[in-house]
Amino acid sequence: MNGGLYRSTHAAPDGQPPAEDGVTVVSVDAQGPGGDQALPPERIPPEQSGGSTTGQSAIMAVGSLVSRVIGFVRNALIGMALGAGVGDAYTSAQFLPGQIYELLLGGILSSVLIPLLVRRRKADADGGQEFTQKLLTFAATTLGIATLLVVAAAPVITAIQASAENTEAYRDLVTSFAYLILPIIFFTGVSALIGAVLNVRGHFAAPMWAPILNNLVIIATCGVFLLVFGTDKNLSPETVTAAQILLIGGGTLLGIIVQSIGLLPALRKVGFRWKWRWDPRSLGLREIGGLAGWMLLYVAANQVAVFVVVRLLNEVAGKGSASVLAFNNVYLLTMMAHGIIGVSVMTALLPKMSAAASEGRYAEVSADLSRGIKLTCAALAPIAVVYAVLGTPIAVVLFQGGNYSNDAALDTGTVLSVAAFAVLPLSISYLCTYAFYSLQGNRTVALINLPVVAVRIGAYFLLAAVLDKSLSAAGMTAANALSYLVSALISLAVLRRRIGRLNLGTVAVSLIKVAVAAAIAAALGFLVLKLLPGTGQPDGKVEALVQLVVGGAVIVIAYLGAALALRVQEISQVVGMVRRKLGR
Repeated sequence: MNGGLYRSTHAAPDGQPPAEDGVTVVSVDAQGPGGDQALPPERIPPEQSGGSTTGQSAIMAVGSLVSRVIGFVRNALIGMALGAGVGDAYTSAQFLPGQIYELLLGGILSSVLIPLLVRRRKADADGGQEFTQKLLTFAATTLGIATLLVVAAAPVITAIQASAENTEAYRDLVTSFAYLILPIIFFTGVSALIGAVLNVRGHFAAPMWAPILNNLVIIATCGVFLLVFGTDKNLSPETVTAAQILLIGGGTLLGIIVQSIGLLPALRKVGFRWKWRWDPRSLGLREIGGLAGWMLLYVAANQVAVFVVVRLLNEVAGKGSASVLAFNNVYLLTMMAHGIIGVSVMTALLPKMSAAASEGRYAEVSADLSRGIKLTCAALAPIAVVYAVLGTPIAVVLFQGGNYSNDAALDTGTVLSVAAFAVLPLSISYLCTYAFYSLQGNRTVALINLPVVAVRIGAYFLLAAVLDKSLSAAGMTAANALSYLVSALISLAVLRRRIGRLNLGTVAVSLIKVAVAAAIAAALGFLVLKLLPGTGQPDGKVEALVQLVVGGAVIVIAYLGAALALRVQEISQVVGMVRRKLGR
């Protein structure tokens, strides 16, 4: 989890045409564990003074990369400090505020409140200052009340999410963490609202960089934990102390508080003053509720899936198998690959697709979507192969240490190898989702999501029933991959009916070439791995690092060579560009 902070990760490229109401379409990269889809596009005024769009995009791109890297350091240290058993309980408790926040505010913020703030900023004589103050007052009050009620109900919530197979000590530990972590809901909401106000006023950097403060606080907390308590191989839900719980849980809460405070200077910089104004009737809550309906349906379906996967994984938590912590770590690795490649492609294509769709040039929308799928798959294929072949070395290098044993890291690697098959379907489904957004098809996205989530949940239960308990996290990851594939297939079928021919023939030819190149790279990678010390099951970071460096180099070189020999156009273009740069 990333703290749940709403953030606009991409400013619109220069020269992007405005939408009908004079605002520019910008994509949102908001994710939650368990396979949530992208949230709808925001609409941001083009005339802001926060610097050039290109400059803002560069700042946010760097911020996103830095945040992801530091986020992995944070998660690795959490595992090292707590180990698998206590780490599972902590991660299970961490899912709760994210789920509840999304239901209370997450989806509504991006799909309803930001467009509303934009309209009032343009229409009101005071630039929407008074309306925004009233909205923040109402939202903060309701969030505060909701947070207090949720914290009071923590034992009930954790009891529902826990499994009957969990020990009493494990359930009590999740509840203890929940008391400390659930207040995050309020501060996450406040951070998100401040971020929205900043985005509407053309300031994008602070909302992007603020989560880094959160991560740094948690990293420092884990460092203190290891310094004070050391590494205890026997740390478990039965032996963890109240001081240890208070340190980790309190540090997690402090992180989001620091993140919220870190946004205040930027709020003053854009000239906004948060004055208390209680006047809910003037906000048009009925209109807001009507607009939020489809997004609530979308978010609620996803959160049901998150609830189910956490509950099923809790059945094996603390029993020496990969569980909630491993599942979440692997999910973050999957989203990193998607975020670096898939989101970048979507960011470049969405403005063009939106402009073409608004003028009825659906053939161009289709061409852009096809181009995006081919480029994304060609770029992500070697990453997927690396995850599949080198999953265990990656997990050992990233996560082993402290209280996170070699066996726990190897189990996490198995989950990562399965996640390799989710990387491409995930990004293709997102590309299709953004194509719908360019067509103003939020309702369609919400309706498609219902059978997708149904497949995901059904696969969760089926795989949990047929697989050995030690493979539960891998099974849940496979279920996610299946649901992404279903989402992509349904979306492509609906898009074909909506905009006509999708050039799927050329896409299929390109994907076949990419698959052949990936298969060659995977075969060579497996062969090299078998010849190296550890034969793919490294006993420590040194063996893992050797396998990762050598195996990764072989896979990348083999893939590029095979792709060039097969004339995969997208790879040839990238290689040609690099050659021209080096030639200069």
